[in-house]
Amino acid sequence: MTDNDQGRLRSRLARLESIEAIRRLKAQYARYCDPQHDVDGLMSLFTEDAVFDIGEEYGVYRGAHRIREFLDGATDIIPWAIHYMIAPVIDVAEDNLTARGSWYLWQLATMPSEDGGTQAVWIAGVYTDDFLNRDGRWLLSKVELRMQIMSPYEAGWARMPWLGK
Repeated sequence: MTDNDQGRLRSRLARLESIEAIRRLKAQYARYCDPQHDVDGLMSLFTEDAVFDIGEEYGVYRGAHRIREFLDGATDIIPWAIHYMIAPVIDVAEDNLTARGSWYLWQLATMPSEDGGTQAVWIAGVYTDDFLNRDGRWLLSKVELRMQIMSPYEAGWARMPWLGK
């Protein structure tokens, strides 16, 4: 095996290891969200200048301080949830310093109901995330979630694809 072949092999191995590290990072993100909602754990996964973009429904938050403010109040929006991150596609840059990934989200959640109680809700969407490799540790630099349904369990997404609509 030539030096050139060994270099390519090392590069491929590093990228595969990065893909697995990113997959684990996103799984840890889901675990910190559910069910205990560990904000400190979540914040340990972000860069200081990260962007958390949850679209028109819940807003865009720039920087660790603003992301923490939103996450501290997230249990008022969704007091309980289980995030299933499905079908990851992860692309790592040739330099192994940046990456982009996408996941389908399938989520069971409890949310406030109009009568002041709670209701079971189905949520589905697509995460598109950017990652930075900082000193060998992958971190989230941007999280973008585009929700496609947020449906009451009883009604389902066919009759009510979005709460209140």
